[in-house]
Amino acid sequence: MENNDSHPDPIGEADPGLSGWDDPLTSLRRALDEDELQVYCQPILALQSGKEKYPLAEVLVRLREEEKSLLPPGDFIPVFEHYRMMTDLDCWVAEKTIEWISQAHPGSIGAFTINVSSQSLDDMRLVEFVEGMLEKYAVSPERIGLEIDEVDTLQRVDASEKFARAAHGIGCKVVIDGFARRSVSFSTLKALLPEFVKVDGAVVRKIASSSVAQLKLKAIVRVCEVAGIGTIAECVEESGIVTQLKSMSVGYAQGFGIALPQPIEAGAFPPG
Repeated sequence: MENNDSHPDPIGEADPGLSGWDDPLTSLRRALDEDELQVYCQPILALQSGKEKYPLAEVLVRLREEEKSLLPPGDFIPVFEHYRMMTDLDCWVAEKTIEWISQAHPGSIGAFTINVSSQSLDDMRLVEFVEGMLEKYAVSPERIGLEIDEVDTLQRVDASEKFARAAHGIGCKVVIDGFARRSVSFSTLKALLPEFVKVDGAVVRKIASSSVAQLKLKAIVRVCEVAGIGTIAECVEESGIVTQLKSMSVGYAQGFGIALPQPIEAGAFPPG
């Protein structure tokens, strides 16, 4: 969304948590320049035997406010979007993640997936930046996944395909997030050749009670198995659903029922 001075500024209305900022743009730049953001991650559990227990983790971000607790993404991401600064944020998250990986923490999760904003799809600066950081910190590109939302893959086909090719070109994994949120379309799998798809929580939450959701998930798993793509069930909020996911041959699970998001520097990952 472009800033238009002829209309009321929507930031205060949309984000009451930031309404106290006199100059949001300056505050966002300071947050990036002075590391007022904090990188979190949420481990992803392997459900099938013969695999590392927690091979992946999704990278998340929080914002520190002076004398206040950390703000969740919903309170500040829309402001970054409003000021067209999402690629700056994506680059900041990528550098902090790669820097942390380079410190070779014992027992570290194998690969970390970084969310790619819609704005970054049109800006090859993110892929070029990730490549530069991987070289700077001597980190294998296989330890980074770039996560594209399915809405973007369906609505912005050319940009998504170009970005996925560039990501694969530097050796990083590609992940499609929110898969089957509305309907199941496998065209993006052929076009983007992702290493993983994250099945949307709207499907996962219903598999215990809905035969339609079960059939949908089984179809996704079947196609992904043939294509060599890993399936990750999102929004697994109850541990009881894990047994059913295993029986349906889902490869991985993520959610509060698996592991809570935690600061990446804490390194307090679930035991293997």
